[in-house]
Amino acid sequence: MKLDSYWTDSAPAFASSAGDLPAQVDVAVIGGGFTGLSAALALARRGAVVAVLEAGNRVAAEASGRNGGHVNNGLAVDYAELAAKVGIERARNWYHAFDDAVDTVANLIREERIDCDFMRHGKLKLATRPGQMEILQRNAQRLMEDGVDQDVEILDAARVRAEIQSERFHGGLLYKRSGQMHMGRFAHGLATAAQRHGAQIHTNAEVKRIERLGDGYAHRLHTARGTVAAKQVLLATGASRHGSYRSFGWLRRRLVPIGSFIVVTEPLGAERAHALLAEQRTYVTVANIHHYFRLTADHRLVFGGRARFAMSSPQSDAASGEILRAGLAETFPQLGRVRLDYCWGGLVDMTRDRLPHAGERDGLYYAMGYSGHGTQMSVHMGQRMAAVLAGDAAANPWRDRDWPAIPGHFGSPWFLPAIGLYYTLKDKLA
Repeated sequence: MKLDSYWTDSAPAFASSAGDLPAQVDVAVIGGGFTGLSAALALARRGAVVAVLEAGNRVAAEASGRNGGHVNNGLAVDYAELAAKVGIERARNWYHAFDDAVDTVANLIREERIDCDFMRHGKLKLATRPGQMEILQRNAQRLMEDGVDQDVEILDAARVRAEIQSERFHGGLLYKRSGQMHMGRFAHGLATAAQRHGAQIHTNAEVKRIERLGDGYAHRLHTARGTVAAKQVLLATGASRHGSYRSFGWLRRRLVPIGSFIVVTEPLGAERAHALLAEQRTYVTVANIHHYFRLTADHRLVFGGRARFAMSSPQSDAASGEILRAGLAETFPQLGRVRLDYCWGGLVDMTRDRLPHAGERDGLYYAMGYSGHGTQMSVHMGQRMAAVLAGDAAANPWRDRDWPAIPGHFGSPWFLPAIGLYYTLKDKLA
C-alpha cells in the first residue's frame, strides 16, 4: 500500500519551462494549487505578466492533488440554516456560486482540451439512519420552494439500493449538477494551459517574506530562489503548512487545517465496479464524521473520510487507512479484504462558518477556506480573483464578508482531538 496520492502517482508530472525568477511581474501568485493555476491561466489570457510561486517541488501536490476527486455543487452547510442566518437572497447566491464553479471546471476542460476523465453524473448525499431522511427531505423541499435548485431529487431506499450495492443506506438526496475527474491529470492540464498562455510557473520557490514598496511595483517577494517585484499579489496557499502561509498570522488564526484521509482499492474490474456503483456518481454520507466515495476510470474504489481528527503524516495516514478499511468493510462487506493500493491524507482549510473567504487585506488579495468543497470552488475563484485583480470587484461572490479570528487559535490546531470527540458524540446521539 503506497502512502501516496493516487491522483499524483497516476498522472504525468508537470514540467515547468520557467527559468530564473523574473525581476518584476504584474501579478505574483503564491501557491501552485488549483486556485493559483486557474488565476494564472486567466491572468495570462488577459495579457498580464504573471508568475506562480510554489513552495513545493510540484504543482497541485497539496489539497488540490490529495482530495477525493469530487467536483460537487451544493453548500458545505445546511441551506435552510444559512438562509435563516443571512437571508434567502444571499444564501441563494452563494449556493449558485457552487453551481457556477462546476460549470467553470467543465468549461476550462473543454476550452483547454484537458484529458482528465471528467463526467457529470451527479452527487448523492446518503442517509445512514432513518431520521436523516427527514433532514434531506426538508432541505430538498426548501431548495425548490426558494427557487434555488429545481434539479434536486429525493431517492428512497429502494432506488438507492438499485444503484449502490450496499444495505447501509435509507435513501438520499441527489444533486444532479455535480461531477468528478482525475485530479492529477486535471492539474497537469491546467498548469500546461497556464504556461502555454504565457504564465511562468516556478516550483521550489517558497516565499519567505513580502516587503511593501512605495513605487508602481507595490510588493517585493523574497523567495528561496531570489526576489521578484510585483504590482499585485494573490495569496492562494490554502492550509499549506510551509511556505508563505506560515508568515501570515492573520490567516493562520482564521483557517483550521483538518486532516481528511483516503484509501484506493486495487482495480476491481469493470463488471464488479459497475455492480458496486451502477450510476458512477460521487457519494457522501450525512454525518459530521462522514464517508465519501466514487469509482475511477480504471475501476478502483476511492473511499475517504474524516477518519481521525489529526494532521496528515505517514504514521497518521497509515492509522487512518485502517479506520477507513473498517468503514469500507461496513459499507461494502462483499469486497472482503480487498487490497488497498493507496492511502494518503491531506489538509482541509476549514473556516469557522465552513464557507470560502476571498478579498483583499493590506494590499494583498486572497482566496481560500474552501472547507472541503474546494476542487470546483478553487478553480472558480482563481478565475474570479483574476477578474478582481483586473478591477472588477463584483466578480468575487464572497466579497464584503467579515472574517473574524477563531478564539484561542494561533496557528497550531491543538484543539482537534477535542473537536473529534465532540463530533463523534454528536453523530452517535443524532
